[in-house]
Amino acid sequence: MNTFGKAFRITTFGESHGRAIGVTIDGCPAGVPFDLEYIQKELDRRKPGQSKITTQRKEADSVEVLSGVFEEVTTGTPIALLIWNQDQRSKDYSHIKDVFRPSHADYTYHAKYGVRDYRGGGRSSARETAARVAAGAVAKLFLNSLGIDFHAYVSEVGDIKVTDDYSSFDFAEIENNIVRCPDPVKAEQMIELIDGVRKDRDTIGGIVSCVISGVPAGLGEPVFDRLNAELGKAMLSINACKGFEYGSGFAGTKLRGSTHNDKFYSDEEGKVRTKTNLSGGIQGGISNGEDIYFRTAFKPVATIMIDQDSVDKEGNSATVAGKGRHDPCVVPRAVPIVEAMSALTIADMLVRANGNRLDQFKK
Repeated sequence: MNTFGKAFRITTFGESHGRAIGVTIDGCPAGVPFDLEYIQKELDRRKPGQSKITTQRKEADSVEVLSGVFEEVTTGTPIALLIWNQDQRSKDYSHIKDVFRPSHADYTYHAKYGVRDYRGGGRSSARETAARVAAGAVAKLFLNSLGIDFHAYVSEVGDIKVTDDYSSFDFAEIENNIVRCPDPVKAEQMIELIDGVRKDRDTIGGIVSCVISGVPAGLGEPVFDRLNAELGKAMLSINACKGFEYGSGFAGTKLRGSTHNDKFYSDEEGKVRTKTNLSGGIQGGISNGEDIYFRTAFKPVATIMIDQDSVDKEGNSATVAGKGRHDPCVVPRAVPIVEAMSALTIADMLVRANGNRLDQFKK
């Protein structure tokens, strides 16, 4: 499927080396202030060619609004956003026309469809995520107006990691370095590691963490559409994402229940709170009003500038030459994508629960 969400739905279209990529958004409430400059800034965070540790493909990623907006507010009708591709170099991929790149979607797309667009991976390319970021920016405009905020950041590259205590970070630091890590010291170490890997013509993986604040208690469904399950689905749909954990995650398995339980109390305003938040803001699949936080693991980018053994579509042995323009580490550019998919998930759950007018949500 190319559609995500049930009530706040997006459908993305286009290929890496096609004329354009784009997205339609259906179910966005009417009356949401529409800030095109903000949407463009979100796209600029994801676009290629940002620094020495990202792919050198040059795309302006300028977004055009085709429908769904009138007098700078959403109308409640489908919103269509379009981004033209400008810097395709399809000839760079002619060497893999009949050969499957290791750990790419080349073989699986061929097995499923019997045909594949080998130019940059076609639909399987992370180029498609620009459309998600554009749609996610619209979702963030909607949610920010309700006091819901998103902060994703790089928390680990290789064996370099920051503390798990996100409360110690100044999130304003995230955009102050090219790796998008809120710890300036660790950021420099990460940049040095990624640049060294790039010079070795190789790639490396990492982890993006995300904190969502301001989500009201009660979002999510009790069984199959649990909020944590929907967030997990959203994250695992991102290219190169290999894992998702929220709250205490796998580390929580080492604790006893007496330590792991989040004890309740009433704050000065009479609001139910928890003294700790090992639940990650979600209990029983439903938000409890605390910060939602999770971690997403991204593998090393599959395309490396080193020749690799493989086979062609006839099953014959072949060599895949290391060519093209690719990220040595995907996580710096994955940060806005994680935020976008988080916002789309929360927006969808909120619209499912409340309706289709912004004033209804504010009530």
